[in-house]
Parts: sequence; C-alpha cells; structure tokens
Amino acid sequence: MAFRGDFLTTQEASDVLGVEARRVRVLAETGAITRVARGIFDRTSVERYRAERGTGRTRTWAEHTAWGAIALLAGTAPVGLGDTQRYRLRATLLEITDPTELAIRLRDRATVTTWSGHRSVSDRVREEIVIPGRQRLGLVEDDAIVDGYIHTDRIADLVRRCRLREDTTGSITLRYTSMNIDFVKHLAASNRTLAAVDAATSLDPRERGVGEHALVQRLELFRENARR
Repeated sequence: MAFRGDFLTTQEASDVLGVEARRVRVLAETGAITRVARGIFDRTSVERYRAERGTGRTRTWAEHTAWGAIALLAGTAPVGLGDTQRYRLRATLLEITDPTELAIRLRDRATVTTWSGHRSVSDRVREEIVIPGRQRLGLVEDDAIVDGYIHTDRIADLVRRCRLREDTTGSITLRYTSMNIDFVKHLAASNRTLAAVDAATSLDPRERGVGEHALVQRLELFRENARR
C-alpha cells in the first residue's frame, strides 16, 4: 500500500480500516476521521481510528462499563455499577486474553481529541488534566507532549483559556469523559493499568507493544486473583 505523505485516498483509507469506501465517507461525515479534500483523508486520523476501534468486529463497552472494567483490573471497586453488572463484567474480563480486544472494548471510556497551541500553555494544560504517566510503563516522558483526561464539562473552558486549536497532528491530547474525574485520578494513581490502556492504542509501535504487554499482565493477575 502506497501512503502519500500525510494523506490517504479513499481506497487507501478503506484498505487501512478494512471497510468499504462508502463507510470511509460516512466516517468522515461524522467527524470520526478527517477529510482534507474530496477523496483525500488525514492519515493520522485514520490510523488513530483503526488503533482505537480495530476492525469493528469487537463490541465496545459503554463509558461507565469501560471505567468499571479498568477499575476491576486495577484492583479497585467500580463506580456506578450494580451487583449484576459487576458479575457480568468480571465474567467477561476472565474470558479476555487478547490485549487488543480489551483496548478496543475500553475505547468509549473517553473521547480522544488532539490539539495544538503556543508552547507556553503546555504546563498550564498539564495542571488541569489527569495524566496516568508513561514512566509507570518504563517509557520516557516527553516534555513536548501532553496527554491526559479531563471532564467533559471542562474541556471547552480549557480550550478557550489556553487558545488551543484542534489539530490531528497536535502534541496535546485531551481525553474527555463524564466519569467522576476524582475517580479517574484515583485510578491513574493506583497502578499502571490506565497508563497501559492508553499506550495500547498508541500510533507508536513500541509504545503500543509496551501497553499491550502490561495489559496482558493485568489480565493474568486478574485471573489469578479470581481463582483464590
């Protein structure tokens, strides 16, 4: 497949995603991927969509269920799930062995957006979001990159105050969610589960591999604890 720089034709995007051309056009119309011109799509947005959603054959969990699964894997009690929901979620997690499947199931925990702005705002943004931390996975932190979670109700204000511009190649990634942000902060501080989930859908092959390996370990530990 011949990628032409940062852009893909409709057929190339179709091949990358494993869907028909008309589905590519629908994804562009809904904003799931970025169309830069007629029949031309932003490569990064297409690859990010594939990384987060796979081929579409895996069913994803609703936001609160996804956070519940992360909590269980992190060894923390889920928030907002009844006993029956917890039982079913535990049973499903015990059956999952593929980290890619798990990462896709968890994708609706937050909406991922990328932004760019003046280099002076990076520290300000970091102070207002929850950052799981790459160092927990043995990955080097990059001061030029900002990546973390923010509550849905606060993202518009942050974007306005920091004068951020939505940009598929931007260095600021904001993952917005309606989950209680203090609970997200608790999960981020508990262990490396949340950091691994984020890394498992990275566009960087090495980072993705590290994230997937960490998820395999969390799944194995979860099964071991269930047998006790």
